[in-house]
Amino acid sequence: RWSLPMAMSITHRGTGVALSLGVSLFGLAALVLPEQFPHYLAMVKSLSLGPALIYSAKFTLAFPFSYHTWNGVRHLV
Repeated sequence: RWSLPMAMSITHRGTGVALSLGVSLFGLAALVLPEQFPHYLAMVKSLSLGPALIYSAKFTLAFPFSYHTWNGVRHLV
């Protein structure tokens, strides 16, 4: 039977794996891609994405960082 601590532990491990993969892929992309970061940032800005999509992407990137950090602090306390 599922319990809240078990679900939080699984989510903590999942966000840790996601953060590890994300940082590794970002670092690999920085080494392999031919242009500098501002070029790719301008390319994304030129897509004229709507605010809902931009805020959803920001939340998708920020959630693993915040959850993993605060759950780690909770575990240490």
